[in-house]
Amino acid sequence: MRWGLRPRGPGPGALAAAWNLWGPPRLLPCRPGWRGAARGLVVRSVAGASNQLQSASEGKYRDTVLLPQTSFPMKLLGRQQPDTELELQQKCGFSELYSWQRERKVKTEFCLHDGPPYANGDPHVGHALNKILKDIANRYHMMRGSKIHFVPGWDCHGLPIEVKVLSELGGKARDLSAMEIREKARSFAKAAIEKQRSAFIRWGIMADWDNGYYTFDGSYEAKQLRIFYQMYDKGLIYRSYKPVFWSPSSRTALAEAELEYNPQHVSRSVYVKFPLSKPAPKLASLIDGSSPVSILVWTTQPWTIPANQAVCYMPDAKYAVVKCSTSGELYVLAADKVTFVASALKTTFEVISTFSGADLENGTCAHPLIPDKVSPLLPANHVTMTKGTGLVHTAPAHGMEDYSVASQHNLSTDCLVDEDGVFTAAAGPELQNKAVLDEGTDVVIKMLQASKNLLLEEKLVHSYPYDWRTKKPVVIRASKQWFINITELKATAKELLKKVKFIPGSAQNAMVDMMDRRPYWCISRQRVWGVPIPVFHHKTKDEVLINSQTIEHIAKLVEQHGSDIWWTLPPEQLLPKEVLSQVGGPDALEYEPGRDILDIWFDSGTSWACVLPGTDQRADLYLEGKDQLGGWFQSSLLTSVAVRKRAPFRTVVVHGFTLGEKGEKMSKSLGNVIDPDVVINGGKDQSKEPPYGADVLRWWVAESNVFTEVTLGPSALNAAREDISKLRNTLRFLLGNVAGFNPETDSIPVNKMYVLDQYVLHLLQDLASKITDSYKQYDFGKVIRLLQAFYTRELSNFYFSIIKDRLYCEKANDPKRRSCQTALAEILDVIVRSFAPILPHLAEEVFQHVPYLKEPKSVFRTGWITTSSVWKKPGLEEAMESACAMRDAFLRSIPGKNAAEHQVTIVIEPGLLFEIIEMLQAEETSSTSQLNELMMASQTTLLPQDPPAMPADATELRGTFLINLEGGDIREESEYKVIVTPTTKEKCPRCWKYTAEASDTLCPRCADVVGGK
Repeated sequence: MRWGLRPRGPGPGALAAAWNLWGPPRLLPCRPGWRGAARGLVVRSVAGASNQLQSASEGKYRDTVLLPQTSFPMKLLGRQQPDTELELQQKCGFSELYSWQRERKVKTEFCLHDGPPYANGDPHVGHALNKILKDIANRYHMMRGSKIHFVPGWDCHGLPIEVKVLSELGGKARDLSAMEIREKARSFAKAAIEKQRSAFIRWGIMADWDNGYYTFDGSYEAKQLRIFYQMYDKGLIYRSYKPVFWSPSSRTALAEAELEYNPQHVSRSVYVKFPLSKPAPKLASLIDGSSPVSILVWTTQPWTIPANQAVCYMPDAKYAVVKCSTSGELYVLAADKVTFVASALKTTFEVISTFSGADLENGTCAHPLIPDKVSPLLPANHVTMTKGTGLVHTAPAHGMEDYSVASQHNLSTDCLVDEDGVFTAAAGPELQNKAVLDEGTDVVIKMLQASKNLLLEEKLVHSYPYDWRTKKPVVIRASKQWFINITELKATAKELLKKVKFIPGSAQNAMVDMMDRRPYWCISRQRVWGVPIPVFHHKTKDEVLINSQTIEHIAKLVEQHGSDIWWTLPPEQLLPKEVLSQVGGPDALEYEPGRDILDIWFDSGTSWACVLPGTDQRADLYLEGKDQLGGWFQSSLLTSVAVRKRAPFRTVVVHGFTLGEKGEKMSKSLGNVIDPDVVINGGKDQSKEPPYGADVLRWWVAESNVFTEVTLGPSALNAAREDISKLRNTLRFLLGNVAGFNPETDSIPVNKMYVLDQYVLHLLQDLASKITDSYKQYDFGKVIRLLQAFYTRELSNFYFSIIKDRLYCEKANDPKRRSCQTALAEILDVIVRSFAPILPHLAEEVFQHVPYLKEPKSVFRTGWITTSSVWKKPGLEEAMESACAMRDAFLRSIPGKNAAEHQVTIVIEPGLLFEIIEMLQAEETSSTSQLNELMMASQTTLLPQDPPAMPADATELRGTFLINLEGGDIREESEYKVIVTPTTKEKCPRCWKYTAEASDTLCPRCADVVGGK
């Protein structure tokens, strides 16, 4: 009895509910706990709590205190970090891990298909971002028990490599044969692959490094040629004369994915008159015929005017005949553009009449440069009113929409520009041999001035396509090329994409939009470093030779000897005998091998057929940068749909690009390029560029919001290192305090553990569940945020500060201490496995220091996080929250003071709350109860009513707490008081708690521990 009074009991139902707060899991739902709730646990630092380790280690009782013992270093300074990582890679079998996990007998397989990076340079932070993200995903799935299929690949052909090789050779490049260029390109690619492979391995990337795939391997090329023929045989690949993006600087056609847009490009835009030579009947009735009338057009590419074949209008739009106040001439333009164009020309227009665009039908204009040439007025649906005059100059050889108009109306599509981007002889002597984007434009403008058809020339800054490798502008130029008819594939491809999971979800629409904007896919290139398009051209006729027999013959040769045979073997050996005899025989062969090669997007886009395992040949994951939405993701999808009507991926994860610390593009000129090797090993001046090691690089990747642009610089690297340092401190505390503990013999059953320890296991299970879910969603940044919140808030600031006394000052094998160590061992295991996919070196380092692992295996060979269902304690959060509400009231009342120097009296009216708190302290007053440990006070008294007398120096705080259990079936609000007074006890010289009767005597607990030794 307390104070001689019997408390009013809450009844058997409430008592049962209170008991079950500490008991085994129940199936009934309970209210979510304080994590994330408005009524959350407030963690406050406690004076005296953090210095207990130091204080207890001083004086004559130092040897009786169980201080943490571990050789795990708090920090790795200077070269220690990278050197330790290299040692761990050797000791823990990083290089054998992939083959080990492939040999396991497991039911599930996880296939991440590696999008091949270009073998054209040193490894950079973009590579690091991509490869590390893939490795984190792979290591997670491997630890979950899946067999990982991850074959690293390289894109070895194409313009990026050829341009690098030729630029290094300078003027000598012009004298090289095709085979000499190919040999040098192959050597360059091999050297780049070796550099990149070494870097990827150093970053801790787990992969099948001995069996990578390379697009210049004969077996890969042969499969690619067979896919080409399958698509050709289905009518999906065809040869045609069409306008395509053309790079004069590279002398080849380019696909949309090989362009980059320069927003600061300057064009010389012009307003040009096309004199009306034959007005349509309706238009003729609106003009008196005495004054000449001109059609007004505007273009940003004056060099295309010599190739003009028509002027297009919008049939449904309204047009106007206007009189210019400056010249007195009559012009025709869109009615909506009258004011804008007059302003641009620095004049005013008087509207004479208006009419419908359809009234222009059957009208013609005179060509502004070529006498006697007529340009018809034609309707077209690509005409818009956003820019220009509403009337569009149409040159079919230099525009996709223009070409479509020419096809409808049987116009000439002759091209006046050659492979070097200069005018041909057909353009006339004034223009011949002049570069269209330079001197050619200047001459055309002067010719327009001379013909009095130029109204205005002005500079225009706008976005314009550039060759992604040479960084020089491209043109649109008609030429004979090979195309994939993606119109036939789009509907199926879009339908299949609906079943693919995209992360982030917006990437799916972006990919569909890019596909919709693509009219066709040009797959031929006029270069030599690549896979040849396997066709033979007739020497005198416009015919090609390709069939199943020729393809199979070439594919077998390529499989055995590589695609060099296209350049090294005589033509007659490239054809099977049965076909050779039908086309003139070896001495009179009517055909010669084509000289175009395949687009490298077709190279890499067929990798699914060459690399993915099983009959399904479908990857669980493609993970690349956002540029691949129009590149590798798309080319892989289109080729797979074409051949087998199936997407090659189940999930697509899209990340952003790497940028400088201020969000600017990395470039040598800005001096903000970050070399991953310098990040890991340090730079020349290590005071400015210290060695961070690979794990810092990996932490930066994981914690970044990779679904947008990712910034990197010194401050981001320092922050990552600091974060890892804080994690190391937590790990060191855990390792040091499980010394002398054997989980197999010393663990305490959960239901016999301290309530606080049970509570931490309850939180730990929740953490493990959320971390696992975050890995499943490839949200590695959330993994880090969850971990940091847990080890900072729940562990360092709360749990660790409370349990130090129990760890250091109880007997080594006391069940109270073993209870705590049982929890710490579980925490250590969960935390290490949680970050292992992100920080494999640190995870392995920790495993080497776990005292009860005598022969530690690799953390990656021992599975994923394991938790127990008995850790889940419905209602436990509610109970701990109620106790912590009182703890928080106490700590708030003594800001900056040592909690151990005070004693606490908690008064709770009889009821459910009292019964809950009473289970933490059976005695009325205690300095060793679970409740007092939580309060960290000298002693705690628990009363059902106010004490008879209140000391003069007491501080009284009041509060209420609402118990809400069993989904609201049990609800009870209780009032409580927290009364704080200075302690009357003295400081114990061993534990430094204020629980001793005199300053030179031990407290009862310490006397018992020391006396029992």
